[in-house]
Amino acid sequence: MNGAARPTGELTLRTLAMPADANAAGDIFGGWVMAQMDLASGIRAAERAHGRVVTAAVKEMAFALPVKIGDTLCIYTDVTKVGRTSMTLSVEAWAQRYLTHTLQKVTEATFVMVALDGEGKPTPIPPA
Repeated sequence: MNGAARPTGELTLRTLAMPADANAAGDIFGGWVMAQMDLASGIRAAERAHGRVVTAAVKEMAFALPVKIGDTLCIYTDVTKVGRTSMTLSVEAWAQRYLTHTLQKVTEATFVMVALDGEGKPTPIPPA
């Protein structure tokens, strides 16, 4: 890891950035990074809700650094608020640079997830 910056939250997803996920310059598409963040949010939210969840909103995202082919993308999630049927997660994406221990923050965003029942309607989130 470089500098004093450290990820916030729980490591929820790790995946390898592959050539198919990149543009001609070797930078990974931002949409792919966002999709990985959404997957991690869904994993963490479903664990907390003890059931099905969907993404209701993603709040502001800006990319500070590129992800390159061969980097390991590490997604950290933190449930910051739980309402009746929805929860808010702080999500950070960090790139572990290829064949190094260097970990750099790529982007972060706030995701809002909603718990659903078997019929696809919002359902209360059980107490922790």
